[in-house]
This record gives sequence, structure tokens and C-alpha cells, in this order.
Amino acid sequence: MGSIVKFSEAASIAIHGVILVAKSEKFLNVTKIAEILDGSRHHVAKVMQRLAKDGFIKSMRGPTGGFVLAKKPEEISFLDLYESTEGKITIEECPFNRQDICTFEKCILNNITPKMTKDFIRYMEKQFISDFI
Repeated sequence: MGSIVKFSEAASIAIHGVILVAKSEKFLNVTKIAEILDGSRHHVAKVMQRLAKDGFIKSMRGPTGGFVLAKKPEEISFLDLYESTEGKITIEECPFNRQDICTFEKCILNNITPKMTKDFIRYMEKQFISDFI
């Protein structure tokens, strides 16, 4: 069955992974995060490296290493993490990418997709890691 909104695995790992790191009282490593999220260790490592590169978490090497937050939990929004993994959200006028060749005088979806995208952005920028720890 189809779904209107579906998060990529990377976006899901980013949000859930950072919440796990924020909740942990010690460094949390890739293996533990992958185990908790029931995900691929390799994919979790890739996402966490991206988040570290973008300054949301810090990576500590070694047998007792792992990740810690690089920012305060109230400074990290879901939108920050989503865009870190997926790229900047753009607001498209036409979900079919046919605005230049559309033969209809009026949008058959009544221009709902730009509104939905704006609503999604507003929602995600108001959700902070601190709200979930």
C-alpha cells in the first residue's frame, strides 16, 4: 500500500539516533545504536558521520568511545537533522514536475503540495531533541 509521507531510513536513523545519544549518560557507539534501532551498522555509521560533520554530534574514538551531543538538545530541531541527511527541503509547485508543460488551466490538486511542504517544515522546525529526552 502506498503512503503519502514516508521518511527515508537515513532520516529516521538521524532523528532516533540523536535522541538516543541525548538520552544516554555515556558515549553511545554505532553498534549499540544499530542494535537499538534494528538497523545496519554500516548505515548507522554513515548517518552519524554526516551528523558529526554537520556539527550536531561529536565522535570519540576508542574502545569506550562513541557519540555525544555537540549542541544543546534544545538547539537541535528535527528539521536540522532531516535536512542534514536529505538535503534542504524545496517547495515545489507541482508534485508531478510538469508545471512547464501542464495543459490544465488550474492545478488538479488545488496546489496542495506547497502547503503540505510548508506545514511539514513548520512542524519539523518546532520539534526539538529536548522534547524527547
